[in-house]
Amino acid sequence: MSNIRVPNPKVALSTASVYPERTPDAFELAARLGYDGVEIMVGQDPVSQDIEVLERLRDHYSIPILAVHAPCLLVTQRVWGRDPWLKLRRARDAAERLGAQTVVVHPPFRWQRDYAREFETGLARMREETDVLFAVENMFPLRARGNEVVPYAPDWNPVDYDFPHVTLDLSHTAVSGSDAMEMATKLGDRLAHLHLADGVGTTNKDEHLVPGRGSQPCAPLLERLSGNGYRGLVVLEINTRRAVSRSERIEDLTEALAFARNHLPASTKTA
Repeated sequence: MSNIRVPNPKVALSTASVYPERTPDAFELAARLGYDGVEIMVGQDPVSQDIEVLERLRDHYSIPILAVHAPCLLVTQRVWGRDPWLKLRRARDAAERLGAQTVVVHPPFRWQRDYAREFETGLARMREETDVLFAVENMFPLRARGNEVVPYAPDWNPVDYDFPHVTLDLSHTAVSGSDAMEMATKLGDRLAHLHLADGVGTTNKDEHLVPGRGSQPCAPLLERLSGNGYRGLVVLEINTRRAVSRSERIEDLTEALAFARNHLPASTKTA
């Protein structure tokens, strides 16, 4: 009998974390600070949409692209066309070409009726065509004057639906008032991707704080995942747009990475 050391999950930097700096800056900072790779947030920055440029950045900085976040936001409705299935196919093709293992996708908006109706079965068909994982992300309801509005279909919460791969976002659990540890327990092996951030649960405010600065169980969840042999990615998706200088942004990104490393103790298993 011997103990085998199981490697820690890889820790990546979302390119969204450097905004208002741009995608090339995320590669430079990820390489400089010691992240294991990047997650590309496909957005309005033309570089985030250009596979050839992303390949050159990957090779220049020797920093792998580990995940691609499909353009699912309101502000990216026109990125890669208006057809949501085309967006997912392009995200899949980008992931395959760039060597990424995961595509992060949001649940459909309610007004995308045909897309929402076919979302589960359509994703199932796409999974048969690729080794790339489609990890559906938990979102959150909106609240106004005591009423709750859910802009997503079938729901903002993918946990109780038949999605084999899910992204758990800890800023979104703060906004929705969800128990992140309970969600992780329910997901079990379906938890394939983690957006590590924090929040204090301010109504309708998606804060994406540096982990440890809010109320979410960032440390306990990382420790549990590491102890369970989690093999998905941990992606720092934090908001640094209020940093008063580049040095302050770098301090936030450094603190976030240190938090993740400190709470991801290498697990062991007996062979």
